[in-house]
Amino acid sequence: MTTLVFGHKSPDTDSTGSPLIWEWFLNHTGIDAKAVLLGEPNTEAAFVAKRWDFELPDMIADVEDDQSCVIVDTNNPAELPANINNADVLAIIDHHKLAGGLETKNPINITVRPLACTATIMHQMMGDHAGHMPQGVKGLMLSCILSDTLAFRSPTTTEVDKDLAEALAKDLDIDIEAYASEMFAAKSDVSAFSDAELLRMDSKEYAVDGKKFRVSVLETTAPQIVLDRKASLIETMPTVAKEDGVDEVLLFVVDIIKEEATMLIPNDMVKTVAEKSFDATVEGDSVVLPGVMSRKKQIIPALKV
Repeated sequence: MTTLVFGHKSPDTDSTGSPLIWEWFLNHTGIDAKAVLLGEPNTEAAFVAKRWDFELPDMIADVEDDQSCVIVDTNNPAELPANINNADVLAIIDHHKLAGGLETKNPINITVRPLACTATIMHQMMGDHAGHMPQGVKGLMLSCILSDTLAFRSPTTTEVDKDLAEALAKDLDIDIEAYASEMFAAKSDVSAFSDAELLRMDSKEYAVDGKKFRVSVLETTAPQIVLDRKASLIETMPTVAKEDGVDEVLLFVVDIIKEEATMLIPNDMVKTVAEKSFDATVEGDSVVLPGVMSRKKQIIPALKV
């Protein structure tokens, strides 16, 4: 049986590129594997795939009973296929905190390390095989690291991530700042997406003190493009929350250049979350949070209701 490799339901660059990287590695080591996606990749991920001559993986809605699979860039059942506990999960490779709730048929290999990017962990796991990576796979790996670290601006960045990215860039003869600017420009082009699509594009579900949130982050070098749609985004938030079975949608528009986030405030409950979580004073329908760039390290751990 072909082993499927996939990330979470809102594929960013890491959750699109890392399945392709691991597909290469498994096939390289004699295991029949295929990367798939659980949703539409964002514009940056699509740009990266095209830049390194990869076809975007097929999208799947669910997994069959006993389907062998490897989960990357998440361990949260809320971000995975509905039937995941009936699949045959062989391994998890991730860099997020343990969410709990997954059940497996057999003991599995779990690799969760405190690094900024799943692709960095994969490089470590490959050992000597990493020296056989084709240029395209190296390009994917570099792209994943630059995306997840915001070109080393994110507080999640480690020296391990940075050293690997710099080594890959040198090998590929890539100027990191120039290439990262191309990636971020692609990510900032959200004109083709509806408000509901934007709210779900790079989002994760989390429960905090009995309340369920869809925590959405839009990282961009042109935040005003998104903020110009503030009124319609706020109007759409309750619909998305109801459809997705959560209490509220929390949207953070991260300005990569200024290194700050603007949080939209649609109602009193979200206002309370913003004030308690970030020691902010909210006046109006948005609040700027200086220095906040990372959902994993700065947003999720801070959330209070």
